[in-house]
Amino acid sequence: MYKQLIKTNQLQATVFIGVLSVFCFGLSLLRMELSGTKHFFFLNWNLFLAFVPWLLTVILSMSPNLQKSRLAVFGMLGVWLLFFPNASYILTDLFHLSHHSSMPIWFDLVLILSYAWTGLLFGFMSLWNLEELLEQFLSKRVIAFLSVILLFISSFGIYIGRYLRWNSWDIIHQPGRLMGDIGDRIINPFDHSRTWGVTIFMGLFLTMLYFTFNFLRRKQVTS
Repeated sequence: MYKQLIKTNQLQATVFIGVLSVFCFGLSLLRMELSGTKHFFFLNWNLFLAFVPWLLTVILSMSPNLQKSRLAVFGMLGVWLLFFPNASYILTDLFHLSHHSSMPIWFDLVLILSYAWTGLLFGFMSLWNLEELLEQFLSKRVIAFLSVILLFISSFGIYIGRYLRWNSWDIIHQPGRLMGDIGDRIINPFDHSRTWGVTIFMGLFLTMLYFTFNFLRRKQVTS
């Protein structure tokens, strides 16, 4: 595993994102110790769900034989897409901030933003890995366009997770009801203005962040 991470240039990213995850977990333990409650401890589960899409792309990037198979790559893309919205979903946990908390609001703000930042990195790094995997099948322009589409799909996933309370695994447990809710919002868009407001504006926000990251990443490579 260690040698494969080095070979695929994933070691530094893995160590960095691992340190950030440990830092977030440490903050949640500190909060639990100081407050005597497990409030916000659920963020660790949300961060784990954000970790899944990154893990999927890393596993595939370390498997040359699987990379040659369109079925494997696009099959992974389907599973990846189910979990990808979780990477950005933690941003919406800012809704839980309250002046009536057992801890100072500034502490909870730092806590949630730390998890949200780490979750975003898991998501963006997994999207970078995915783009590299797709280069053998698609042109760079098509991949860039696809990335934007995926970010907007992720925003729609954030909506159905935050407001409709669906989870990634409900596609297996309750596919009929889930597809019914999604289909209703597609067929009757004007009846669900909040759905498309969240999807469009969150999609624009994530796209802005992602291409900012890309710009800084390319600038570092060329410098």
